[in-house]
Amino acid sequence: MQNAGSERASQAPIPVEQGGVHGQRRRGRGAASNRSGRFETLQKIGTDDGWESLGELDAFHTEVFMDRPKKIIAHNASPDINFDNSVNPYRGCEHGCVYCYARPTHCFLGMSAGLDFESKLFVKENAAEVLERELADPNYRVEKLALGANTDIYQPIERQYRVTRSLLELLDRTNHPVLLITKSALILRDIDILSSMAERGLVKAALSVTTLDRKLARAMEPRASTPEKRLEAIAKLNEAGVPTSVVVAPIIPALNDHEIEPILKRAAAAGVEQAGYVLLRLPNEIRDLFREWLREHYPDREKHVFSLVKSTRGGKDYDSTWGRRMSGSGPFAWQIGRRFELACKRLGINEQSFSVRTDLFTPPVLPGQQLRLL
Repeated sequence: MQNAGSERASQAPIPVEQGGVHGQRRRGRGAASNRSGRFETLQKIGTDDGWESLGELDAFHTEVFMDRPKKIIAHNASPDINFDNSVNPYRGCEHGCVYCYARPTHCFLGMSAGLDFESKLFVKENAAEVLERELADPNYRVEKLALGANTDIYQPIERQYRVTRSLLELLDRTNHPVLLITKSALILRDIDILSSMAERGLVKAALSVTTLDRKLARAMEPRASTPEKRLEAIAKLNEAGVPTSVVVAPIIPALNDHEIEPILKRAAAAGVEQAGYVLLRLPNEIRDLFREWLREHYPDREKHVFSLVKSTRGGKDYDSTWGRRMSGSGPFAWQIGRRFELACKRLGINEQSFSVRTDLFTPPVLPGQQLRLL
């Protein structure tokens, strides 16, 4: 599978001798480098030998691999998020968001959190089959299930492989509650299932809107839907009766923090009644990837952005402490939180809560399996 980016290569890419990848090879990608993952014993960095040896290398095209997991429901115990169980139909994400907190997970596959994460993708082709088996387990206890916690469920390859669609069909058939998290307007393709589930109180959709600036979005989230398309998707979902929320994430100091109020205003006009936010997180490899991106696209802001980031993380680039990792700490983080709360109050957002129903669940029955009495 191959998708070509349409924007021009950056005029100031990081030098290849520092681990950068030539701009023409990574057109339409978010990361500027493809350094080996942190678990690798050897670190590989491309270096031009003076004979333009790097100029003949192919561009980073999207490669798709099939994956057949034995288990599909992931469990977490974090108090920072509002779900305990999730399903990810893919590994990696072609959207290429440079700040994505999921990038370091590609290192567990022996790959880079940089360009590999957005160009070497894994399709869990049997996801619906495995999920059905887990839902049919007599010991299974129904809880809301999040789709898209560690990858975008509506990234471009979903058009072809339709794994998310197959999962929704199963959840619809079994009356299982679900939360959807995405930044793609492709969610509208499944509005038939979502509106049907919404009638039974089984679904809620959250769309992430990082910026209203199309140019910034193109550089930072190169293959995600444009901000306008996401807001349009929110409006159409609400018109179809699907409860929606907007997530202003990530909020990046000195880059998009001034857009908190405008984003919430546009989201409220589109019909959202709930909203949340996440302050920029820079765990593991993301710190260096984001710094490279700033040097290339906003070199005049690099020091200022990282100075403010550290002020919200106790003087460090990142603090993973539960209760602080999403919102940070310190005066600047406090200011962000109060601005968000006041904007929501003015717009009537977060005045009412919505919970998906869990009492309608009908466990699937596998071939040869005895029907449940209750």
